[in-house]
Amino acid sequence: MNDSQLYLQIAVWSQIVSSIVFIGVLAYMWNRWLMPVVFAAQERSNAQIAQAERHRDEVKGALEALRQEIETARHDAQLIEQRVNTRAAHEREQLVKEANEAGERVVADAARELERARAAARHRLRDEILERALQLARREAAQRVGPATDARFVESFAGSLERSAHG
Repeated sequence: MNDSQLYLQIAVWSQIVSSIVFIGVLAYMWNRWLMPVVFAAQERSNAQIAQAERHRDEVKGALEALRQEIETARHDAQLIEQRVNTRAAHEREQLVKEANEAGERVVADAARELERARAAARHRLRDEILERALQLARREAAQRVGPATDARFVESFAGSLERSAHG
């Protein structure tokens, strides 16, 4: 082997060794400074994922609790609606009963008032008929009875007074 070949061999081996050293230094730098950053980022990412999963699980639990509360509220609403309907039916029956009783009282009062009005009308009619009968009797008596009849009545009355005074 000659000198030029030896120098060529040394140059090739020097390139190989420098490449190996460069790769070693890169590997050392990678492991020394970049890998901790990557691992820290990975740990932060894993922590965020774990926290997100915990949050998701909490939200799922809260959602399930809310669903149960909604179902309980629906059930309570149904019970309240049933009670309200029952109470409304009862109150409606009471109001109808009270209205019927009040209506019957009004009808009974109206019947009594009608009977009083009829009695008062009968009395007024009787009084009017009596008054007209008296007016008619007075007119007819005035036509039938004259001064001669009056004189005869007066004499007859005076005679009855004298007989009772004498006897």
